[in-house]
Amino acid sequence: MSVVEKAIRKLQEQRQQSGEPSTGVEVPQIHPAHEEYSAQPRDGVTHLPGIVLERDVLRAAGLLPPEEDADLLSRQYRKIKHPLVGQAIGRGVPRSPKGYLIMIASAMSGEGKTFTSLNLALSLARDKDLRVLLVDADVAKPQLSHVLGLGESPGLLDALRGPQLDVESLIRATDVPTLSFLPAGVGSEEATELLSSARMEQIAELLGRPDGRRIVVFDSPPLLQTTESPALTHVAGQIVVVVRAESTPQPVLLDALKTLEGHPSVSLVLNQSTQSVTSGYYYYGYGYGYGSERPNRDSA
Repeated sequence: MSVVEKAIRKLQEQRQQSGEPSTGVEVPQIHPAHEEYSAQPRDGVTHLPGIVLERDVLRAAGLLPPEEDADLLSRQYRKIKHPLVGQAIGRGVPRSPKGYLIMIASAMSGEGKTFTSLNLALSLARDKDLRVLLVDADVAKPQLSHVLGLGESPGLLDALRGPQLDVESLIRATDVPTLSFLPAGVGSEEATELLSSARMEQIAELLGRPDGRRIVVFDSPPLLQTTESPALTHVAGQIVVVVRAESTPQPVLLDALKTLEGHPSVSLVLNQSTQSVTSGYYYYGYGYGYGSERPNRDSA
């Protein structure tokens, strides 16, 4: 039995023993080397130059799989995204409140949440009915912003500090037509307070408003290592917790899940796994992170 299964079973047993009702923590089941290009202006807003996602740079940073495994990963993420899209836009299931705001989290660092954020965003962007915005909300360690050469560029934190700033004007188009990117922005000692503010709720609502087809993916800090990540949970309609197979300690995962109790939609992605698992009312999507262990090609 994997650590995830053990954690879920223990959490269920604890709730049964205490007589607690279900809390709704229910699982319904991606250096600076970039190239700018001229993005087309949209909605009358002056936009910053767009960026090309340099695949070789992203692979070297551990954020994309090796080329020979790209097809396998694509199939895996296709399975992961379907229940998320369903809740986001009401495809096949009732639309969830704020379901278009998807927060990618993990208990600790090193679980593969940034890898998952990027690759999930790329998978979502292949859907012809969607437009995807990837937000680097890991303001404590903005890896995506740095790898894309935007570590010092204005972004989310700047929009939070400056109510006069139009957050749309800070979004960078990419060479993937249906995918755009919002950097973390210039760091601040008040990051937690900014992410917890009413301004953050306003920005989150604005980000999903343009045409009703945008899904926003937030790469967030680890739940148990920073104060910024819990501050984001109140704006997300869906939360995806990335768990590294045979690595994440059971008590750590349980502690992370407890911080999310009461949230209407929490999913788990078992990372670096060769199989998908179903247990009780929890569902596990699956993928794998870039690392020394390689997936079994026969498992997909």
